[in-house]
Amino acid sequence: MALEPETVRRIARLARIRISEDELPRLLGELNGILGWIEQLQEVNVDGVEPLTGGADMALRLRDDVVTDGGIPEEVLVNAPDRAGAFYAVPKVVE
Repeated sequence: MALEPETVRRIARLARIRISEDELPRLLGELNGILGWIEQLQEVNVDGVEPLTGGADMALRLRDDVVTDGGIPEEVLVNAPDRAGAFYAVPKVVE
């Protein structure tokens, strides 16, 4: 299935995305490429494959929650626009 330029304009209007006429050919090619990938996925034989219904049931490996300074405070603070000792200095925002 290939999209027409008018369909791409309609999709952009529905998504409230402003596109210029010079962007239209690029978007047309990208959207047609995405539709091509979907067509390829539809050709995959999934007979006998059970649907995955419980991805959230998997137990995640957790690490210990340990607070550290990262071991490189000087390298981190070099990016600070203003600092007070070993801390970032920020303007007062509450009176």
